[in-house]
Amino acid sequence: MTVRELSIYYKLHGKLERNRQMLSSLYTAAGLGAQEITGMPHAPGVSDQVSGLVIEIEDLKERISHLESECAQEKRILERYIDTIEDDQTRMVFRLRFVHCMTWPQVAEAIGGRNTANSVKLICYRYLDKES
Repeated sequence: MTVRELSIYYKLHGKLERNRQMLSSLYTAAGLGAQEITGMPHAPGVSDQVSGLVIEIEDLKERISHLESECAQEKRILERYIDTIEDDQTRMVFRLRFVHCMTWPQVAEAIGGRNTANSVKLICYRYLDKES
């Protein structure tokens, strides 16, 4: 497996999280655009803004659902591959980086010892070089 193949889930997960943040922002925007019920005549155009946001929200929810399916599929592939790694530390590096989507400094901190971001990255790349 290559770094590019291993990174598919990592990238999909990032895209999924960004879409979830956008969805949250759209919900907030729709709430802020809602009219207050005062008994007074309503201003024209407000309902069009909210209905436009509702359409965007539904579209984004559909994209999120699709991304969740893709993520689940890629995660299964990734976990099957990682489970074949015999060395415990190497397997943990791969799991933290590619399944838990940690940065290299976060992986080094989680592994502990005298590991640095560069050293855990080298563990990964050396393993991949050895496998190819």
